[in-house]
Amino acid sequence: MIVRILGDGQFGVAGEHLEDLNLLDSQLQSAADADDRDAFAAALQALGDAVRRLGAPVPAGALVASDLVLPAKDAGLEEVCSLLAGEGLIPGGVASAPDARPDR
Repeated sequence: MIVRILGDGQFGVAGEHLEDLNLLDSQLQSAADADDRDAFAAALQALGDAVRRLGAPVPAGALVASDLVLPAKDAGLEEVCSLLAGEGLIPGGVASAPDARPDR
């Protein structure tokens, strides 16, 4: 799977790491739901760090479509909330499970 981090490039991440990324995505969604800016910033940083750690950079000259797009590490809560759509940045992941988010 190819993951683009805006402002940071693309990374090839093996599908076996999707569950790990989904757990971090769930933390990001929970922080956004709680309007907890500190937890949100930490979760966004952790998700990006995991993609960089688990993935391999795609060469800059390669033209490869991204399967997932993550916001830049300095993206604001409001900006990212417009991308979350209630199921996190990784559609179909843990954050989209009915019991993954508290009711508002």
